[in-house]
Amino acid sequence: MNTVITIGRQFGSAGREIGEKVAAHFGIKCFNKELLTRAAKESGFCEEMIQNHDERPTNSFLYNLVMDTYSFGYNASSFVDMPISHKVFLAQFDTIKKIADEGPCVIVGRCADYALNEYSNCVHLFIYGDLDTKVRRIMKRYDLTESKAKDMIVKKDKQRQSYYNYYSSKKWGRADSYDLCINSSVLGVDGTVKLIVQFVEDFENKN
Repeated sequence: MNTVITIGRQFGSAGREIGEKVAAHFGIKCFNKELLTRAAKESGFCEEMIQNHDERPTNSFLYNLVMDTYSFGYNASSFVDMPISHKVFLAQFDTIKKIADEGPCVIVGRCADYALNEYSNCVHLFIYGDLDTKVRRIMKRYDLTESKAKDMIVKKDKQRQSYYNYYSSKKWGRADSYDLCINSSVLGVDGTVKLIVQFVEDFENKN
């Protein structure tokens, strides 16, 4: 097993749970919130700050400057002037690459597919679901009314979408941004895991 699996996901689609089960099947690590802890350690930011900016968009004309800075190596002065949200993003970006360099794993969310764009041993997946299924799952998990659960789903997905579209050159949730998009409502969690395992094994055999 040599593959790094990245999973983008709609809120309530069970993407995290699916990622954990796929990782358990292959006996590899799954990074979700753990990635934040590690990014905090390696970058010197406090974990709370990294969590505050986690998968949240920001609006700033400095965006291009940041990407230039990232492409051409850190330039001390522009890094100092950079908004904190960008620094946090870059810290996560670096951590994602380090994690992928260490060997096969599953990374959930956080633009990991974009961070690892140049890596040929990656499979990039997106998990989505039917609204009804997602609402039921969120109602149960957070003990919410139906309308509260719906609001939460819309808000979280909007955040993830803005974050992804802002920091990456691709479109969140659009089929051509990924290798495989799966509606987890159709097969359920275990069926989706089975499908991903098959896909990854075929990918490994082909490469």
